[in-house]
Amino acid sequence: MSILVLVRHGQSQWNLENRFTGWEDVPLTELGREEARSAGRRLRDTGIHFVHCFTSELVRAQETLDIVLTELGAQDLPVERDRALNERNYGDLQGLNKAETAKKFGDDQVHIWRRSYDIAPPGGESLQDTAARTLPYFATRIAPLLQAGRNVLVAAHGNSLRSIVMDLEKLTREQVLELNIATGVPIVYELDPALGIVKKTILE
Repeated sequence: MSILVLVRHGQSQWNLENRFTGWEDVPLTELGREEARSAGRRLRDTGIHFVHCFTSELVRAQETLDIVLTELGAQDLPVERDRALNERNYGDLQGLNKAETAKKFGDDQVHIWRRSYDIAPPGGESLQDTAARTLPYFATRIAPLLQAGRNVLVAAHGNSLRSIVMDLEKLTREQVLELNIATGVPIVYELDPALGIVKKTILE
């Protein structure tokens, strides 16, 4: 038995400003830091002991992980950072306010870019594209630790984490489009050696 915990970063400045963030390096807000502290406290209360951590190359995920580890008193854990866990790249939309983008391109077109599985915004990635880099990394770097009975913490982003959840929970393309992962709320999976889900807990 192993435990996998997924944590989406806390609120970022561009989350607050309702902008498409993607691969832009945007810091957490103070609320985002408090969300991360709260996530750390909730995880501390579970008594889970981690052996390895993974995060993206983006500062908002790294800062979230740092805060969580501080709350856990586990700052010495090995941390692997990789762009495979980065947020979905929104291409030409990055930095644009979502409401203004809807006015410019139309609500229907922006909804398609945001919520379809395989249609990418101009210059960016679809969720399918995101999964194509996230899941091989998960399979080669994270899954072997879990299969060996190790507990792993991953701090990343809404869409890279949606890709992992889709794979773990065997969601369809339609189901994953309805999946929303809240900022700073740990998702705890207890897994068998074949990475089957024994139990899922959301620490709200």
